Amino acid sequence: MNHPTDPAGLYAGFTVATLVMIGLTFAIVTIVLTLVVHWRIAAKAGYPGALSLLMLIPFANIVILLVFAFSKWPIEEALEQAYAAQYAAGARPTF
Repeated sequence: MNHPTDPAGLYAGFTVATLVMIGLTFAIVTIVLTLVVHWRIAAKAGYPGALSLLMLIPFANIVILLVFAFSKWPIEEALEQAYAAQYAAGARPTF
């Protein structure tokens, strides 16, 4: 019969608790890092960075990735307008 102060059971409980805390810490760090990266990508593409929060929602994250991949980014449109204005002014566009 196991005694309530059995060291083997106590150590096993501490081990499980430690592994759970390490796993939760890793998960939180991974989620935060992923959100920061997606926020920066969205902001550089010309979209609001808050779109990165949709990456936390299942299936919405796939839709958002498809939108990023296949739509014309706002920054591309602004760049095309700048090139068109530069070309209309007679200057040769530089790439």
